[in-house]
Amino acid sequence: MASHSVARSTVAPLVRRPSFLAFWAGQGVSQLGVQLGQLALPVLAVSLLGARELDLGVLNAASMAAFLVVGLPAGAWVDRWLKRRTMIRADVVRMTAMLAVPILWEAGVLEMWHLFVVAAIVGVATVFFDVAYQSYIPLLVDRELVADANGKLEATAQTARLAGPALGGFLLTVVSAPLLFAGEAAGYLVSALCLARLRDTETFRPRAEGSRLSAEIREGAAFVVSHPLIRRIVASTAIGNLFSSVVYVLMPLVTLRELGLGPVGLGVMLSFGSVGGVIGALAAPHLAARVGEGPLLPLGLMVGGAAVALFPLALTAGSGTLALVLLSVGDFVMSFGVIVYNVLQVSMRQRVCPPRLLGRMNASIRCVVWGVMPIGSLLGGWLGAELGIAPTLWIGIVGMLLSCLPVAIGPFFRLRRLPDGEGD
Repeated sequence: MASHSVARSTVAPLVRRPSFLAFWAGQGVSQLGVQLGQLALPVLAVSLLGARELDLGVLNAASMAAFLVVGLPAGAWVDRWLKRRTMIRADVVRMTAMLAVPILWEAGVLEMWHLFVVAAIVGVATVFFDVAYQSYIPLLVDRELVADANGKLEATAQTARLAGPALGGFLLTVVSAPLLFAGEAAGYLVSALCLARLRDTETFRPRAEGSRLSAEIREGAAFVVSHPLIRRIVASTAIGNLFSSVVYVLMPLVTLRELGLGPVGLGVMLSFGSVGGVIGALAAPHLAARVGEGPLLPLGLMVGGAAVALFPLALTAGSGTLALVLLSVGDFVMSFGVIVYNVLQVSMRQRVCPPRLLGRMNASIRCVVWGVMPIGSLLGGWLGAELGIAPTLWIGIVGMLLSCLPVAIGPFFRLRRLPDGEGD
């Protein structure tokens, strides 16, 4: 036991590792650019192109459909490819697609279907980037630093989500929404340049003779299904993502059309949500030490789902200020609970998965938990048009609360610490 403690103490901290610092910086700038684009997209669609409920459902579905369509083979391909090179290429594709939006706008020909196409292209590139990203972190840092790295990266991402919407809301008072897409493209460029500067020890894994893509996909999926904790996490995450998509696809209409809060109001709400995410990412290790890592998973989902009940209540508020407060508090608490859950469950998955299966494991999970999001977006858009926005929000909230059941009725409440390695 003593020698194990000595081994841990000799590991250099992340802040002294130039490769991690470059990776961290690139992702921070990229996330800020993404937030500018994500605020500009609903403002452009609703305020400038007159999008309705179903239009937003289709737009969100187009951006997420790639996880359902190419998610599984992407994992097998990424396990064969060099992860860093894959991320660089994905960034270049996303940058090019984003630059098309301001160009089409300036030419006076931008239509909703253009946004659908751009969202779909960016979605495909994001599938490959995200699978490579989650598979690359255990290659970039030592196993015992994976949770620390995830916490720092998630806190930075949430900080970008805090600053991005607020900055975007301010910029939209000066420039038109399409120009913010250039900011997102610039973020992808910085990410690609930082990745190009990294040095790592990853080597190309040649395809085994006679191996088939379908067999490699099945191997990754089999690991997920056979792991008793991961399969429960996948079920909870998928249910939560399905119903959160029902809710969040309608939030641009709630803020911009129903409540008339404008882009600044939408930016303020998203920024408060990001504050909750930052605090959740930083607090996750401390809460886990007090409450236990296992119990914190269902508790995080319960807190997040309950907080979203403030969204439909905002529609009944007597003033715009009160409505904005309710939306902001709801997004703050929801983000806090969900990010605590995500930091812990992602770190556990990365620790227990064999390195050769990381890409396929992550892709198998993303195919399910993100693949349901286009379904939720379409469902939310359709229900919003048929039933109205408020009833649809309540349906989504009930579903989000039910998402905690797979982890709540499993062994998690008995686990003070989640597994650390492949043999746990």
